Amino acid sequence: MRVLLVEDSADLGQAVREQIAEDGHAVDWVQRLEHAALSVRSTAYDLILLDLMLPDGGGIDFLRKRRAAGDATPVIILTARDQLSDRIAGLNAGADDYLVKPFDLSELSARVAAVARRYSGNPNPQIELGGLRIDLSHRTIQRGAAMIDLTAREWALFETFLQRPGALFSKAQLEERLYEFGAEIESNTIEVHISHLRKKLGFQVVETVRGVGYRLGTA
Repeated sequence: MRVLLVEDSADLGQAVREQIAEDGHAVDWVQRLEHAALSVRSTAYDLILLDLMLPDGGGIDFLRKRRAAGDATPVIILTARDQLSDRIAGLNAGADDYLVKPFDLSELSARVAAVARRYSGNPNPQIELGGLRIDLSHRTIQRGAAMIDLTAREWALFETFLQRPGALFSKAQLEERLYEFGAEIESNTIEVHISHLRKKLGFQVVETVRGVGYRLGTA
């Protein structure tokens, strides 16, 4: 996924960015709401991680404006405000989840995955595909008795196809979902990842539509 992190704490922001990146997602990190507003106008994000207390304003107001503008991007609030009234205000403003600081980074990863599953239209973490048993919550893939290991990038790419079966993704769209701003990407990076997926999971797991892009294989 392509994730926007809005957090002004340098230490926490770095830790969250590293955690989400290790999960295979592309993370753009900004520390002010004005930069967040610019980011959402130029990039289609799959998820926003939003602090409530930023140097130039409140995250709740930012969220209300996004929802009023028709933006349905999932939002998880990350904040030190732990009062029930604060959680209710955040959820009523349109947040999908609310995580109180300090939090365990592994819990954040689990909540990110859960929100992604809900928005993909398939909240069930267990999927069967062409003889593969896929557990999205634990990020495991099994064929028969054998476990199949994917790198974080391979998993993120595979999950992109799983979230929207039948959808066709161009190479540029896949790069945008997997890599943050400023990342150096080789011209054949996506092709290499897809080649690895096919070797590990079966050639038909990803279908190439010549001259257009890629989608989840019909098998």
